[in-house]
Amino acid sequence: MPRYYKIDKSKLTHIPGPLGVPMGPMGELWAGVFSSTLPNSQVPIYFIDYEEFFGRSGLYDENGEPYIDNDNRFIFLSKSAFMLCKKLGFTPDIIHANDWHTATMPLLAKTRFVHDFGSCASVLTIHNLQHQGAFFKGAIDVLEVGWEHFNPMEFESFDNFNSLKGGIATADAVTTVSKRYAKEIQTSEFGFGLEEHIRANSAKLFGILNGVDYSEWNPSIDEKIIKKYDAHDMRGKKACKKALQKKFGLKVDENIPLIGFVGRFAEQKGINLIAQIMHGLSDLNLQVVILGTGEKWANYFFGDQAQKHKYKFGVHIGYSDKIAHKIEAGSDMFLMPSLFEPCGLNQIYSLRYGTLPIVRATGGLDDTIENFDKKSSTCNGFKFYDATPQALYNTIKWAIDVYNNDQKDFQKMQKRAMKQRFDWEKSAKGYEEAYRYALNKKR
Repeated sequence: MPRYYKIDKSKLTHIPGPLGVPMGPMGELWAGVFSSTLPNSQVPIYFIDYEEFFGRSGLYDENGEPYIDNDNRFIFLSKSAFMLCKKLGFTPDIIHANDWHTATMPLLAKTRFVHDFGSCASVLTIHNLQHQGAFFKGAIDVLEVGWEHFNPMEFESFDNFNSLKGGIATADAVTTVSKRYAKEIQTSEFGFGLEEHIRANSAKLFGILNGVDYSEWNPSIDEKIIKKYDAHDMRGKKACKKALQKKFGLKVDENIPLIGFVGRFAEQKGINLIAQIMHGLSDLNLQVVILGTGEKWANYFFGDQAQKHKYKFGVHIGYSDKIAHKIEAGSDMFLMPSLFEPCGLNQIYSLRYGTLPIVRATGGLDDTIENFDKKSSTCNGFKFYDATPQALYNTIKWAIDVYNNDQKDFQKMQKRAMKQRFDWEKSAKGYEEAYRYALNKKR
């Protein structure tokens, strides 16, 4: 990965000798290399140190404006990975690229670096299809792969260079982060212009749900909440709710349903839908706690709502991991009305905390949440289907009605949710299947 300058190099191990990275018309650029290990493991991680590209205040953008040379920055990262492997004398069986940033690596392995890495199978994971890495077509020269790859079946899109499109075409296998999202990205609603391209490559597409780290998100061991609890003894959850109400200046009353939201203030997250129903929510007997930041209008709007309805709405503009844990533990329900959601993690965290999700049935949200039904022994939340304010409002009202009038069913659902597991062991089996497919295809 890049040695972004937020990463303290004094805590890393320097690998002697410069790393030369060929960049076509830009010539050969020279970088430093550092190493460490991933947390709580012996897995090595290498950092490419090049100040001109990675010594910046942002990762991909500054003040919301993407860096104009992001194409060169991440072609450089992709090529440096190959050059580092050569320096270390390491030839991988599989190259696993992620998103547009390294989506050129499958083609690079087959062309520019074929003599050293031609035997490597490649896998590309799409975390969010909305971000595709579209740049000026001159990026082909920097890649040094030949202009024959600038065609509508690979990297060409509206006479621009589309990194993710080319990666989908040239990888031996493609994965995305839920089964439902793998189907959705083949439709015009969720395909962001690449739906036909993905359908053409669907034979090698795998949908694998993300796992979560239960050593961090677990109310029975969570040090960031006021009182621990589990499915067998949920008294601690009541204490967490009371603490959350106090923190945000809300009326302290365990009988008032409390709904939490943690996320970016972005259109994708359904923030516009929430904004359109805030007035209606103010008339209901409920409380809402919001943690997030993003689009400026949303920062001002939700801050203003908290001022107008001090005892009903609590808002923290910004992000705080500690507050996020408190919201997960102290809320009765958790709101995720996303327009699209490749996987989603907060709904899975919420299940573990007995905080029932209210979600739109899309992507990973649809894969992990089963709608409330009194006759069901597997339901764990509330879903709506149409991306409209009315559908969201009606579903919140429905969830509140169940909370107020079917407390026994609500508590059953909480305990059931807390016993569900979406860990990495299951996800790893999905990746093993994708890896074996890619290796067999390559061989």
